[in-house]
Amino acid sequence: MGVEERALAAASSVDPSFVVGLARELVRIPSVYDPDEEGACEEGVALRLAEVLEGLGLEVKVDYVDRGRPNVVGLWGEGDRTILLEGHTDVVTPGDPSSWSVDPFGGEVRDGKLFGRGACDTKGNLAAAVAAVKALAELPGGLRGRVVLCAPVDEEGLMLGIKHFIKRGLAEGVDGAIICEPEDMRLCTSQKGALRAWVRLRGRMAHGAMPLSGINPAWAVGDLILGLEGLEREERAVGEDPLLGPPSVTPTVIRAPSVGPGQINVIPSEASVGLDVRTIPVQEHGALKAKVEGLVREVAERRGLTGFEVDFFEERPCTRTDHDDPIVRASVRAYRLLFGEEPTFDGVPGATDGTFLWAWAGVPIVTTGAGRRDVPHQVDEHVEVEQLLAAARFYAACSVIFLEERW
Repeated sequence: MGVEERALAAASSVDPSFVVGLARELVRIPSVYDPDEEGACEEGVALRLAEVLEGLGLEVKVDYVDRGRPNVVGLWGEGDRTILLEGHTDVVTPGDPSSWSVDPFGGEVRDGKLFGRGACDTKGNLAAAVAAVKALAELPGGLRGRVVLCAPVDEEGLMLGIKHFIKRGLAEGVDGAIICEPEDMRLCTSQKGALRAWVRLRGRMAHGAMPLSGINPAWAVGDLILGLEGLEREERAVGEDPLLGPPSVTPTVIRAPSVGPGQINVIPSEASVGLDVRTIPVQEHGALKAKVEGLVREVAERRGLTGFEVDFFEERPCTRTDHDDPIVRASVRAYRLLFGEEPTFDGVPGATDGTFLWAWAGVPIVTTGAGRRDVPHQVDEHVEVEQLLAAARFYAACSVIFLEERW
């Protein structure tokens, strides 16, 4: 049996009831992380996932990153090539449950769609990856290579899970990875970079009836927002990346005062602005950070502030996997084999755990999976069941081609 015949055999043996059943079960276990709420973490879903993987015969590691926050790693097969399938266990808050038409953690299937927080991003795709490994484990003649399934915590935060995975040396020996995220089954070979910052603007507290006795940082916030809008226009002048589109400079959180409750008749002593910058490969992060810092300094001096601070607390590089890399070539062949057409290449508009696999561990990545990219983090999050099954079959077929072809 040739490589593509074995890939088709693996894809054909994916069990639809297993995919849907596991996806529903994972959605029904809340895993919204909240450091202020006891039990609000990924532990429940991670431990259940570990049980499932052990039941399939995988070698399983439960590796705690922090209290209540374990990564789960499953290993299957042996050989001189290794593929990694990766999907995170954390989800974002559902917000107000009454705004949903379904229970956010009910895992309801309706009109051919699985609903619930994480159904699309990315518990559905995680279930598809598990189903793919199950099919690979049952492949006649055994799998000629090694599969690592990684389900880390905190992708929606600072990506502590995948960073821990890499620091523990668990990415060593991985030759390629599929990042299982909702990309409407497009093959994403690049990702935007990111800069995250808190800007703190310090004034002087005063009575709201006597503003001249203080220094109001709120005026500086207004100047800063307008300045950031101008900076975004300047950065967009570099042009658009063919897969990633234009860069962006987005203020996302505004607080005055920075800490504690405000009072309408009190001028705050400090205001803070959260900043989310998304970059494309032609930009240089160092130069962009200098521009932000220069803008903040200019605003602070013009408004006579008592001080300011710019804290770039997270930096994520752009990623780009060459289309001649085996993981991309295997993805293309699997797509053609299963769907009978050419894949659509695209870029991830944000960052994923693959960012650090690519940047820190040197692992070539392709990001793909079921679900429209505009659905995650919204009310009534959902994924089409048929596309979820397609993702599972793709993960299985791609793994066989990547591991068993002579590149």
